[in-house]
Amino acid sequence: MKLSSLVAALSAIATMASAETVHVRAGRLVDPEAGRVLADQLVTVVDGRVTRVAPYAPPAGGKVVDWSAYTVLPGLIDLHTHVADGFAGTEDPAEALKHSAAESVLKGAEVARLTLHAGFTSVRDVGVYRGLNDVALRNAIDAGWVEGPRMKVAGGYITVPGGGGAVTGLPIDVAIPPDFRLGEVRSPEEAREKVRFLFQQGVDFVKLIGTGAVLAMGSEPGQLELTEAEMKAACDEAKLRGGYCAIHAHGAEGIKAAIRAGARTIEHASLIDDEGIALAKQRGVFLDMDIYNGDWIDQEGRKAGWPAEYLRKNLETTEAQREGFRKAVKAGARVSYGTDAGVYPHGRNARQFAYMVRYGMTPMQAIQSATTVAAEVMGEGKNVGALSPGRFGDMVAVKGDPLADIRVLEDVAGVIKGGVVVKAPPAP
Repeated sequence: MKLSSLVAALSAIATMASAETVHVRAGRLVDPEAGRVLADQLVTVVDGRVTRVAPYAPPAGGKVVDWSAYTVLPGLIDLHTHVADGFAGTEDPAEALKHSAAESVLKGAEVARLTLHAGFTSVRDVGVYRGLNDVALRNAIDAGWVEGPRMKVAGGYITVPGGGGAVTGLPIDVAIPPDFRLGEVRSPEEAREKVRFLFQQGVDFVKLIGTGAVLAMGSEPGQLELTEAEMKAACDEAKLRGGYCAIHAHGAEGIKAAIRAGARTIEHASLIDDEGIALAKQRGVFLDMDIYNGDWIDQEGRKAGWPAEYLRKNLETTEAQREGFRKAVKAGARVSYGTDAGVYPHGRNARQFAYMVRYGMTPMQAIQSATTVAAEVMGEGKNVGALSPGRFGDMVAVKGDPLADIRVLEDVAGVIKGGVVVKAPPAP
């Protein structure tokens, strides 16, 4: 035997010897790819990835996780979170300025753990005020320094100065630090330049603020802020860099402009009209509609004394968004799972499932929106979103049947990420 062949053989033997095998027995297994539920299955995970799913039989070796009393699903995915912006979601527009970069990242680490333990093993972080904090958090999770979900990050907001992605509502003589203004643009050329810069810093996609925002002072949701030309320049550059654009757009005309500009996802889509739904369906653009958190903003915001402007804009968009969601689902548009976690407390991401069912989805469609559909949005369909050979061994366990009562997903009993148990069900 040649020396090179011997080395290769020894290496293969060493790899096999070090391979960690975990078997998860699922009392019921939700298969969102096929839209079915299987009884008493054994999911085998080797070195973090699924190698086999089959009817249960006692395995010959490896660790066994007995979830036979639970319904098991692929790890859930939330496409609209602000995990790295740990101090987001308050009534104070200057809150992020009151904390150092170190404090922000540490808070983000705490939030990341809450999100993972809620059953969301993958998230898309769609923007931070302090630029690139999300890149640092993603990298720390990937390195195993902190516990959290798999993250795709945007690095900041591409926004007009003073727009929905800027820190607003402060006295005019208060200077905003440069790292809070990384994505400000005034032309298509600047939009390309900012996108190029963000990808050089390691982002996965870019987030554009196409229209005004609900939770930003002096910004109206129905008004276009970035021009269609600016959005197209940004999306074109992102595509050249192997990424894509997620575009925040509430207003009907802004939504259509964002779709024409090349968005992969429209975030919020609160005031979408029939023409916008048809255009999104025609072009295969995903609508990422956060139809839960309007209730949180209204109820908790009033208790906490949030600005009247925030509460007004929330009332003007919440029910319109839900009606748009209902129409989009009925029309067969592509609707994904995004909640705007951070506006409401992190870890409550699953509360949106019940709203999606109430406004037109079947329970299986709602689960698919947060698994197979969300994985496709992120370009990670070969890695997450399902429990089939080759994908990461990410899964959650819940008591009860989510197809009969979708709200059981709000109380996740167990979480596994990459074959490693990060949250175990309580002892009987």
